[in-house]
Amino acid sequence: MSQYLISVLACLLLFVSMPVIAGFGHRVGRRLLHCDENAKELSTGTVDAAILSLLGLLTAFTFSSAYSRYDARRLLIVEEANAIGTAYLRLDLLPEDRQPALRNKFREYVASRSELWRLLPSRDAALAAYERCEKWQQAIWEDAVDATRGETLGDARKLLLPALNEMIDITTTRLVAIQSHPPLIIFLLLGLLSLAASWIVGFGMAKSARLSYAHVFGFAAMASLALYVILDIEYPRYGLITLDTPHKLLEDLLQSMR
Repeated sequence: MSQYLISVLACLLLFVSMPVIAGFGHRVGRRLLHCDENAKELSTGTVDAAILSLLGLLTAFTFSSAYSRYDARRLLIVEEANAIGTAYLRLDLLPEDRQPALRNKFREYVASRSELWRLLPSRDAALAAYERCEKWQQAIWEDAVDATRGETLGDARKLLLPALNEMIDITTTRLVAIQSHPPLIIFLLLGLLSLAASWIVGFGMAKSARLSYAHVFGFAAMASLALYVILDIEYPRYGLITLDTPHKLLEDLLQSMR
């Protein structure tokens, strides 16, 4: 099952569960009012406010963290494109007879990096593409070291090899950034707090004979939508929010190498 489908199902489950929990809270509140004459004097405002405030705080914190990781991944794409472009330009420092082979390998490497992004929704295919990228990295590095082995190419060795090293290192940084997500317990806690808030909303309407489903479903819709946006930002390759625009830099870079 894809990550996007899991996110959608989780949000739909929360949207359905919250009105149900609110209905239970309303029923319990009505029964308590009928059975206990002093129930009308029961004040739970402090506890209600604390739980609702905690829900708002956790939602804001989770959203902010997800967007920070999204922005960091976007910047890493720009940094990788710049690193590849710099290393490619410094191939001009090599002897002319050694440049064509390395330029062809650079094109294959950039194409494999671009393909890796498209294959991310499929874990097995993405891993296979990542292994191909590593092979091209190794081939480029070995050729560059061999081409700069002569003493007369000291400038090429000093300038090209560090650029290649930066180009290779940033792939590991991007891989870690892609795989970095908050613990599952945070999303579970967010869901549990949403259900607890629904109970509070239903219980708070106990003085009325009927539950205001317009308010309940509106609250459920907003909470579910907030969770969906957080998950969509957290996994930007699967849903409506993507990094396709900054990633197009790699495709443009590949076109400039043709």
